[in-house]
Amino acid sequence: MNLLKKLGFMKKENALRFPKEESYPSPPIEYRVSFVDHLIRGLSPPIHEFLCGLLFVYGLQLHQLTPNSILHISIFITLCECFLGVHPNWALWKRIFYCRRNGSHNVTYNIGGVVICIRPDVEYFDVKFPDSVQGWRKRWLYVHEESSDSVEYNIAPFDGGAKILRRRSWDAEATEEEKSATEALMTRIHELQNTRGKELSGIQITTYFLRIRAQPLQARKNPLWMYAGEEDVERLSKDLPVNDLEKLIRRISSFSMKDTIPSSCRIKPYSGTNALPENHPVLASLPPLPEGGEVEERTVVTDDNQGTSRPESEVAGSQKSAASSEKEVESEATASTHSLPSAVSPRNKRKRDEVADSGASKAGTSPAEEVVPTEEKTTFNPYLDALPSMKEFVRLDTQFIGYRNYATKLEETLAEANKRPDALAVKLEPSEAAHKKAEADAAAVEDLRKRLHDMETSLSDNIAQQSAREKEILTRVESQSRCFVRKTQQDYDLENPEGDRLLDALSLLEIHGDEAREGLAEARSGLSRLFPYFFPKKEEPTPFVALAKHFNSQEDLGLKLRQEGLKVGVEGTITLVADSQ
Repeated sequence: MNLLKKLGFMKKENALRFPKEESYPSPPIEYRVSFVDHLIRGLSPPIHEFLCGLLFVYGLQLHQLTPNSILHISIFITLCECFLGVHPNWALWKRIFYCRRNGSHNVTYNIGGVVICIRPDVEYFDVKFPDSVQGWRKRWLYVHEESSDSVEYNIAPFDGGAKILRRRSWDAEATEEEKSATEALMTRIHELQNTRGKELSGIQITTYFLRIRAQPLQARKNPLWMYAGEEDVERLSKDLPVNDLEKLIRRISSFSMKDTIPSSCRIKPYSGTNALPENHPVLASLPPLPEGGEVEERTVVTDDNQGTSRPESEVAGSQKSAASSEKEVESEATASTHSLPSAVSPRNKRKRDEVADSGASKAGTSPAEEVVPTEEKTTFNPYLDALPSMKEFVRLDTQFIGYRNYATKLEETLAEANKRPDALAVKLEPSEAAHKKAEADAAAVEDLRKRLHDMETSLSDNIAQQSAREKEILTRVESQSRCFVRKTQQDYDLENPEGDRLLDALSLLEIHGDEAREGLAEARSGLSRLFPYFFPKKEEPTPFVALAKHFNSQEDLGLKLRQEGLKVGVEGTITLVADSQ
């Protein structure tokens, strides 16, 4: 619960519900069965249209996919939208992936019974899946089915007893036309893997969609190449702390504490801050949805669920990360009070003749080949003939139990609602007393309001008087200014000062100012008359300060004057001698 709360799955009220005492899923109305390990790998309702198409074409329910298969789809959608700049492409998917059963020689899984594998001849990202996902089947819960524009985008109701039938579409390959259309995408994938210094890995793609907090497998308004950062409406939560993000990545991958988790991708993904190039082709190729009708690829090849399942390690061939990652320990196949129903052993099923071509379930079988089982010699058995009806009855009974529990909860809610009026009546009594007290205080409030009005009126009068006084002072100051330009011996017309100290201070200040200005003017006149005498070869400076600095020099002006006079006398004597030869 703490993990899902950090990841933002529980920020909406009643978004998730956890099982109580039930040992078999019984979701309430408008809820669907999901798994914690599916949610942390990019799944959120309503599910993405690409995932809807995959489930329809492969003839699967969501719970029949293993956690690492869910992660495969999340990485593929993130790769297409963030690094290839296209919508999830069905033709490209068929070039890379195919489906196989998930089981061992003595156990056939129904929950997580199908694994998505990478084709042995395809060079794809090494996702670093863990060797086993321990106990994921026991961590089931209920998610609220959010409304969507089309019912095809909703999660199908949980049916734990539904058989897994291998179909032609599990081995579906891209046609020559589809290969030609997606060749540029495959070339780009190889460039992303092999460009020196800018290699892209599966763990980098996983880290990216976990870090931006946008679920790849959720139906979104905009593709991830329009991701707008912290303000994006598709985000489930704020950024995870670095330690929590690294713990989450180590949980869903084979990375140990010694391995370094990449903080970012070596190549910048497309987003709102890194837009697609101009005229970039946004290819659209989605799997067919139910509104298109049944497709030929969904044809059942054989019910190989009745036979012995091949070990999971043999399913994927050379792609160990895609097959062995889902391997479960033996104890997980047993029943538990908090787990899903235990797997069904093949020895408890009806005996049938072997299929003529037992290799139909292998990876190399052509999708066009259809194996027809031989006719089975059976005798009438009322129990076996009634088995489908009994299964349907059990399914209906399970739904009835769910409806009955829901009705019981509604009755309890109604009883609580009936108790609420009495509780409200008790709470109303103090409110009525408070209302009477408020009415008694209303008179006091009105009196305070009247007093406040009187104070505001008095304040307005004071402000008006102050404004009149200020205007009067300004008038007197202007009058005094006209008088202050005169000499100090003349009389001043104060225009009835009435003992105003401010006007008296201004008058004295202006008088002293006039005296200072007169003194400066006289000093200027005297220095100007002395300047040509002491500095005959210099031009008299205009500013008074510059003029005064000449007379504040450290030099002896008298000595300098005598030297200049002596110099003039000598020059005159030499001139006379020269003229007289």
